[in-house]
Formats: sequence, C-alpha cells, structure tokens
Amino acid sequence: MRYRLDFKESIRRWDEALPLGNGQMGSLIWGEPQELRFSLDRTDIWDLSTPMYTEREDFCYTHLTDLAKAGKTEEIRELFDAPYNCPTPTKLPAGKLILNFPNGKNVRSGLDLQTAEAELEICGEVESCILQSICHAVSKTGMIRVEADAEVFGIQLQSPKFGKEEEKEEISYCPEEREISQGGLEKLHYRSVVRGMSDGNPSFLWFTQEVDEKFSYGIVVGILKREAETLIFYRVITSRDGKNWLEDAKRQIAEELQNGYEKNREAHRKWWADYWRQSAISVPNALFEKQWYLTNYLFASCSRKGFYPMPLQGVWTADDGNLPPWKGDYHHDLNTQLSYTHFYKANHLEEGESFIDFLWDSRAAAKRFAEKFYHTKGICLPGVMTLDGQPLGGWPMYSLSPVHQIWLCQSFELYYRYTGDKVFLRDRAWVYFEETAECITELLEEKKDGYYYLPISSSPEIHDDEKESWVTPNSNYDLALMRYLYGTLVRFSHELKNGQADRWQKILDKLPELSVNEKHILMIAPDESLKESHRHLSNAMAISPLHLYQYETEEERTVIDATILDYERLGTGMWVGFSFTWMSHLYAIQRNGEGAYDKLRAFWENFCSVNGFHLNGDYKRRGYTTFHYRPFTLEANMHAADALQEMLFQMQDGVIELFPAIPESWKEQEVSFEHFRGEKGLLVSAKCICGKVCDIRLEAEYEQRVLVRTETFEKEFCLKAGEKNLIR
Repeated sequence: MRYRLDFKESIRRWDEALPLGNGQMGSLIWGEPQELRFSLDRTDIWDLSTPMYTEREDFCYTHLTDLAKAGKTEEIRELFDAPYNCPTPTKLPAGKLILNFPNGKNVRSGLDLQTAEAELEICGEVESCILQSICHAVSKTGMIRVEADAEVFGIQLQSPKFGKEEEKEEISYCPEEREISQGGLEKLHYRSVVRGMSDGNPSFLWFTQEVDEKFSYGIVVGILKREAETLIFYRVITSRDGKNWLEDAKRQIAEELQNGYEKNREAHRKWWADYWRQSAISVPNALFEKQWYLTNYLFASCSRKGFYPMPLQGVWTADDGNLPPWKGDYHHDLNTQLSYTHFYKANHLEEGESFIDFLWDSRAAAKRFAEKFYHTKGICLPGVMTLDGQPLGGWPMYSLSPVHQIWLCQSFELYYRYTGDKVFLRDRAWVYFEETAECITELLEEKKDGYYYLPISSSPEIHDDEKESWVTPNSNYDLALMRYLYGTLVRFSHELKNGQADRWQKILDKLPELSVNEKHILMIAPDESLKESHRHLSNAMAISPLHLYQYETEEERTVIDATILDYERLGTGMWVGFSFTWMSHLYAIQRNGEGAYDKLRAFWENFCSVNGFHLNGDYKRRGYTTFHYRPFTLEANMHAADALQEMLFQMQDGVIELFPAIPESWKEQEVSFEHFRGEKGLLVSAKCICGKVCDIRLEAEYEQRVLVRTETFEKEFCLKAGEKNLIR
C-alpha cells in the first residue's frame, strides 16, 4: 500500500486539510506558516441541552399523526421542526493548536496513509524546517515533532469563540446551505474559559470549558525542548475521563514526552500495519484504488471499538467559526447506515463494531423514546438524534419516522451474516430485531382490505417538508423496511429454533406487497410514482440495501431494470454525492460494470475534496447536479468504497460471484482483492488477469457449502472449518 496525500502549497481551507484521527480524537492540519492550525475535535464533545419543544406533552407521534392527516403543515413546523432550529443540542468543536512560523513563506505537506503520519515542510526564504505529526493510534495523544528550536516559532492554544461576535473566517453559506447550519458559535453562551500554563521543560498550556454543571472539556498541551527539536504533545480531554481529568492528562503527556517521538511512534505504526493487513485491492484505475485506501484510512481514523461511532463529520468538526453542518449529529435516515456499510467486506470488523456497540448500549434511550414519543413498548431511536439518543427534531416526516429504526437493525443482521456468530445472533441480533418489532407492530393499523398500514407515511426526503411529503401509506420505503423486519425475524426464528416464526409470519402475511406501476417501476407510494430527479433513492430500498429483490429472478429482475432505467430518465440534477454511490450499488446488482464504474468516477472526481472528504454538492460546478454547496459528511465515502467492493465480489446465501460488475477495460488487465469477508466469516481472495479469474483462495471459519461463480466458471465446494482452499 503506497498512497499519500501531497500538497505543494499551503492549505487554505479546513475541509481540504490533512486529516489525522484515532477513533476518539481528530486533527485537521492546515493554514499558512504564520498560522499553521491543528483544528482539534473529539466525538463526545456535545452541548446536550434539551430544547423545550421536545419536552412538551404534545411532542408525540399521536399529535404528529393528527396534524399530518389534517394537513396542518405550519403547526407541524412550529412544534416538530422548531427544535432543530435551536442552536442546541449540538456537537461542539474542541479548539485549535496554532503554530506561528514568522519567517515562513509556504507550507508543503503530505500524509502517508500507510503509517497515518503527516509530514510538513515550513519553507522560508533562507531556511526550512520539518514538522511531523500523528494522532497516536493507541495512546490517544496527538504528537508533533518540529525539527527546530522552540524559540524560532510560536505556540498558541485557542478555545472556540463561544458568545463572541467576530468576522467569520470562511465565506458565508450559499442559499442552498441555509438548512444545514444554525449559525455561528457566538450563539452559544457558556461560562468563561479557564486557562492555565506552567513553566519548565516540559511546560504546559491548557484550557477547560464548562458546558453545563455536568460536563466540561478542554485541551492540554505539553512542550518539551530538546537540542534542535521541539516536541508538542496534546490531548483533548473531558470531565468524563475521570475525577482528576486535567491532572491525569498532564501526567500522561509528560511520560510520553520523556519517551520521545520515535519511541511513541513504534506502537502507532504497528497498529496501522496490523490494520492494513486485513484486506487489500489492486485495480487498473489509480483513482479508484487510491480512494479505496483513503476511505479505509478515514474509517479507521474516525471509528474505533470502545469509542462513539462517527457522527456526520466523524472526528473532524468544521473549523469555520460556525456550528457544525447539521449540528454534527447522528442522522439515521441514511447517514449512519451508509457510513457503516463497507467495513464488513473490507474485513475491518473491530472498527465497525463501534456502531453496533453504540446501538446496543443505546437501547435504554431507545426504549424511553418509544414509550414517550410513540407510546409503545419496544425500542426506537429518533431518526435524528444527539449523542445520548435524544430527539433533535427537524422535518418530522423523516426525523421522527419510526422505520429508520429498522434500517438500524440491518447492522445487526449484516454483522451476523458476515461473521456467522450464533451467540451474537441469539444474544444481540434477535433481541434488537424483536424489541424493534414490538414498537413497530403497535403502530400498525388494520384496514378494510385486511392489510396492515402505518397511520402516516413518508419517503425520505421526497417533497421536503411540504404537505405532499405525507404520502399515502404505506410508502415503498416504509413497506420495504417492514417486510425486511418481519421476514428477518422469521428467518432468525427458524435458525434459532425458538418457536417464534409463526408469530412474525402472520404479521408479514398481512403487509401489502410493494407498489409497482404499469412500467414495472418501484413507486414512492401506492398512488404516486417518482416524477423528478431526487437525491434520496428511497423508493428502491427493496433493491438496495435490503436485497428483497434478487436479480436472478426474472420477475424481480424486470422491476430492478425498470427502476434503474427510470432513474436514468429522470437524471442527476437533484442528486448529491451519496446518490451517485447508491446508483453505483444498483448498477453492481444489475451486473453493469460500466454504469457502476461511471457513477463512482463521477463521485470521486467531482464530489470529494482534495483530501478525500465527501462535500455533498457539485462544488466544482461541472453540471452533475444543481447543488453547488460543499458541506462535509462521511457516509458517501464509505458507501462508495462498498460499491467498489460489490463490483469485485458479491456473496448472497452461499453464492460467491467474482468480479461480477467490473468495466470491460479492466478485464483486459489485472484486477485482484485479498481477504474480503464473505458470509459466515469466509475470507475470499481472487485475481482476474486478462479476463480469466484465477488464484481463488477461500479461508473458512465455519463449515459451509458455497457455489463459486465467474463469467466462465461455476463450481460448488464443501468447506471445513479452518480450511484454506486454493482454486487455480
């Protein structure tokens, strides 16, 4: 693995910065020599103040249903959308460490993805100096080494400018960004920051910021001067770190400073070397290959077991003087789910477990919300929520839709599918599905036709928040997820032999079939087809990601082909970045390598920053969409990597397809992948050389029967646990 990010000129935007991270803390390195910034973040720094709206008795599903049926759009906005327009709750930026090189003229910078280490050259008229930095993968300390005496540059530690009216450092949002930010940090008013410093070698700088009586956070920086070298180590800390959180951090930093940069770097490099051994790819297109590795780098940087999963911006909250885009929250109508799609096949289970553990640990909050908002038993998390599972509000047809909880369930089903862990199935996946079904089932109403319907229905994010967004129940989005929920419970019950299958089958039988129009296209709702380009391909949920429709079945293939053709007819004018990655998935299902390739190319070339960050809009104005903004989120990065993986390798119900959706030009060259994870913990490696698939390796964790299929080859194998098979 040989990839880097390199910049010959000073980086002038935070969303183009060098990104470092260790799953809990992140750093963005950017700026001119006179103000070289390390913009710092940590996933659990939040203002969790509860807006009064969500505490009202009428902030509930029953009232929302009544208002929606009565067409009272303004009243809905005033109660259910209003909380999202409040500055809090919100993710908060941590602060920034600034190095001042007064004689510098330019900063050349690079990031080695293999070692997760940044190296910068501060170029002056006469002399230059080298700066190296890591976010330590194990110790959770940020480390900087400057090959210069501390006297030749300055060090500043800045806290966020809460409550202060100051000129913004970035250009203001364009009109289409009006919904994504609640304004500047000056809207938040806290007690004055407490600053401190101590002399010596090492010396220390720090600040602490109280957010409320329960929570404070801060940054502590240790500086050690050595001959022709200065070490600057830092930690982002919170009051959740222990009773003596500030003093503990200073002590830990002092110990690490004495060990030196090189000694500390050994454990950091070992962690990353172990990570990169989990899987690999080689494809003829340098952009595709680099972006896959860059995405896996970003994933490991902002998701680690034992810490909170990545919110919208991971560990890289915006450094522009504003509140984070969309509050930096957890969106469950697509964002969190797509952020945690690729890690299964990429064989990075431990990093991905962060999300599953978070959902499991949030069951108490999900139970409270189901009871308080939906007045049901079981569990249901808000579709848009805070760190601790509280509702943030927003367009309620999506932010408060109960079926997003089912999409969260899929993470448990996928984890079981890719590991084959029966204990996980029994103790976690079954429980999570069953408790979700308890909530959803209580909401269903039986109509005169004998079928079950939700009282109100929507399809993200069709018709925005207008009256028309309440579509006739059941939308295909809602229905696909409900059919998936009860169908999976039936399957799980048979596997566990727990006698529950009939109970869930009876409900599944009383759900309508998905709505398909006369052209065989999946509809929005029973009386509405998609009539215009739209960013969220929500009517196709049954195709991807739920795979309720299989391309091998003639009738279902007709629906898949017709739905994809309809998206082509409507065009990409109202798409954003993740729309292209979703379409690439649909093409991969269709075995259309050219289409899958082209949509990924369009995404990576036009919707990603120079550092890889997904910026949502066609910010280069190349005519792909009418969205020209650039708010940073991560879900499409991960979803794109998964689409590439689907082009190379697919496995469903024991059937392995190798290189099922690669473009024709790749078949004339060499393509390969190593240690992609398939079902039941199966690790698969393969090559395709000049159109011939060879060197297939199957490493089985459990005994299983598989069918291996290529364009020219099909054979069944009975694999034994622990067995490694090489197929020439």
